[in-house]
Amino acid sequence: MSRGLNKVMVIGHLGRDPEMRYTPSGRPVATFTVATTRAWHSSDGERHEETEWFNVVAWGSLAEICNQHLRRGQQVYVEGRLQTRRWDDAEGKKHSATELVAKEIIMLGDRKDGTTTAFVAGPGEDEGYPQ
Repeated sequence: MSRGLNKVMVIGHLGRDPEMRYTPSGRPVATFTVATTRAWHSSDGERHEETEWFNVVAWGSLAEICNQHLRRGQQVYVEGRLQTRRWDDAEGKKHSATELVAKEIIMLGDRKDGTTTAFVAGPGEDEGYPQ
């Protein structure tokens, strides 16, 4: 059987501070958004810009680190995988959300000393929402 690859790498800016919560079993989870913007010129020379928003989820110790160190507007590198969750609401309406489940996050940009800091999920901490 052939293997697939689900790997996403994004460099962008945080759209909001991470929101930290805990699952009923006490497992930490942080969610935040990252915006990436690309710009190009059309054949007539007109400049265009497009922003794509990613919903990011971090689990375990990586979630706690994100909550402590990341703030809105910061530039970050996020590496992980895409995961789509599906659910029915109380009225029976179907919903879905695609998220980037983070495995590694590197703070870029606004560090005064010019260094970067990398945070990596521990073993099994990027497993995502329980089924």
